[in-house]
Amino acid sequence: MGNFLHAKKKGPLPIETSFSFPSPLPSWNSDEGFASGLIDIGGLELQQVSTFTKVWSVLQGGPDDLGVSFFRPTELPAGFFILGHYVQPNNKPLSGQILVGRDVTDAASPILKAPLDFNLIWSSQNSDVKQSGSAYFWLPSPPDGYRSVGLAVTNTPDKPSVDEFRCIRNDFTEECEAGSSIWDDDKDGISLLPLRPLYRGVQALGVPVGTFLIQNHSSPTVSALACLKNNSTNFTRSMPTLSQIQTLMQNFSPWIYLHPNEPYLPSSVNWFFKNGALLYQKDNQMSIPIQMDGSNLPQGGSNDGSYWIDLPTNNSQMEMVKKGDITSTEVYLHVKPMLGATCTDIAIWVFYPFNGPARAKVEFINISLGKIGEHVGDWEHVTLRISNFTGELLSMYFSEHSGGTWVDASQLEFEGGNRPVAYSSLHGHAFYSKPGLVLQGNSKLGIGIRNDTAKGTRMDVGERYKFVSVDYLGMAEPAWLNYARKWGPKKSYDQASKFRFFRYDGPGPPCYFGVISVL
Repeated sequence: MGNFLHAKKKGPLPIETSFSFPSPLPSWNSDEGFASGLIDIGGLELQQVSTFTKVWSVLQGGPDDLGVSFFRPTELPAGFFILGHYVQPNNKPLSGQILVGRDVTDAASPILKAPLDFNLIWSSQNSDVKQSGSAYFWLPSPPDGYRSVGLAVTNTPDKPSVDEFRCIRNDFTEECEAGSSIWDDDKDGISLLPLRPLYRGVQALGVPVGTFLIQNHSSPTVSALACLKNNSTNFTRSMPTLSQIQTLMQNFSPWIYLHPNEPYLPSSVNWFFKNGALLYQKDNQMSIPIQMDGSNLPQGGSNDGSYWIDLPTNNSQMEMVKKGDITSTEVYLHVKPMLGATCTDIAIWVFYPFNGPARAKVEFINISLGKIGEHVGDWEHVTLRISNFTGELLSMYFSEHSGGTWVDASQLEFEGGNRPVAYSSLHGHAFYSKPGLVLQGNSKLGIGIRNDTAKGTRMDVGERYKFVSVDYLGMAEPAWLNYARKWGPKKSYDQASKFRFFRYDGPGPPCYFGVISVL
């Protein structure tokens, strides 16, 4: 066994192969706008480069303890300059992109200027980590009125050439923040972290270059590095047209697998309303049937508890609506610009009339939690993030209860071409990228709320979808989209009365387990 594991570790790293989609990508034939390969952010043209030369690798630490590798962008288009170098964990195929820039203005103060010098900020020369030679990390020293947006990495102590690097004029930069650490050297007290814009809303102008920073543990602040800013007067010029969105859905719309034992299926919103959903108002005992299109729902306002939706009062009708109707199901698309309109996010919303009860796992014991977790009106979503440079799928977001996870395209499961797969958990309907059990709790101790996924009924998202919000195209929105109140009544269960605690003194360290009494 030891020899086998050693041999496995000696094998090629995943990053030594480049990621490619299972099927050919759509041909956009765009000379400008979406998927044209170029985005002008107000006189600074950007292109997305995915051709690299490896500079250095560290072979331990980071995800799966496989280390990380650093790359210099190559094969730049004519007139474009490097803005920073790229880093990626070794535990997945090479799949990154980084932006390069070209100034197309004749301004007296150009948008791009060469750095004055490079300052060495860290070297691995004296590090004990397993590495391919030594690396030297350099911070460009920008001229007055300019900022750096990326670091340079070399495998010799010689400084990089200032001729191939560029710094950015202040008015084309936005503040950055550090993402989660991808590699740490505890001995030297440093971490490597990806950079992203501090503000990332639909109207935010910050553009990530695809670079990283080195952070010292003794002074954990973001360095002098910045992100780019989209100053274009036509901010959404790079966004896809309606027909291009439809092409994206044809090529990248996900398959959703429900659990084989799932009793609470999705439905369309109109089916839910048509089959007896009721609108309640605070301090009013009477309920109102909701029109099939939701036109009699209160519009705007805030989620102040004044209104809520509930199931039909007739028991048989209530049970029928709880189970949903897969034949009526359609998904709802919210298409929006992100990251300074260099990406398009297609949020794909699925509606379930009812969320089922939760179940707990305590080591080898599964425990029903009674009614805990049940609620009316369960909205879940996945989001496709598309590059507006190339029209490629970059990553996919999986909503998981109160949070969620972004998964790179290279780590997705695909079926039927380039269409990713999502798994909906039993009862709770949280989305995951892989089948199996995910514990919401302490997975090491085997204690938590169960999220079980498996291949049951398969939903074809690309077959039935409806646009509900595409602001930049001025698309009309359904009335129910502007209903800002609760889609189900607020119900609380006295969880404290259901818990009793006991001490386990068997083999291994003592543990306290919360066990739910079956009601």
